[in-house]
Amino acid sequence: MAGIFLSVAMLGVIALTIGGGWLIANGRDRRRGILMLVAAAVLLGNVLILTL
Repeated sequence: MAGIFLSVAMLGVIALTIGGGWLIANGRDRRRGILMLVAAAVLLGNVLILTL
């Protein structure tokens, strides 16, 4: 069951990274793009902590 949660979290990291990068690259909403990248980093950190 924990593996499923980690997999979903990693999919979230990928989605947040792509979405945040797209927002920053297009110049549409830079602040939200940066926040999405920060959220992806926090979620990735949580996954790394849980796998140790």
